[in-house]
Amino acid sequence: MFKLTRLLVLLLISLNATAFEYVSVAEPAILYDANSLQANKLFVATRYLPLEQIVVLENWVKVRDSTGKIVWIEKRNLSSKRYIVVTADSTTVRTNWDDNAPIAFTAPRQLGLEWLGNAGAGWVKVRHRDGTTGYLKSNDVWGD
Repeated sequence: MFKLTRLLVLLLISLNATAFEYVSVAEPAILYDANSLQANKLFVATRYLPLEQIVVLENWVKVRDSTGKIVWIEKRNLSSKRYIVVTADSTTVRTNWDDNAPIAFTAPRQLGLEWLGNAGAGWVKVRHRDGTTGYLKSNDVWGD
């Protein structure tokens, strides 16, 4: 029994260690193909772009964007404040996490929204930059 308990604890620790964390770009920042200022500059990421951390080093973070592209960014350019991006052509943001709730606003593809938390049952609570909050389906966004 002790061996089984120990094995389960180790398994849980290893699963937690591989869990990815989402961050966002604090200010426009250059994304690189390697963890060096001398590496190839790929493009400039806009403020609030959500990214999934893969590897965290002292000054650099290897990240994945919503398209699956893996790049490097200087750690100083990241924020722990979370944002998500709409991946559906358009999605309806509702005042409550119910398909029949009134519509708060409609969010077009690639719109960045502040992530306020998972509401359960496949819904995410978000805030628009104008301050409007609401709920949308988690399968219509990336970064949650």
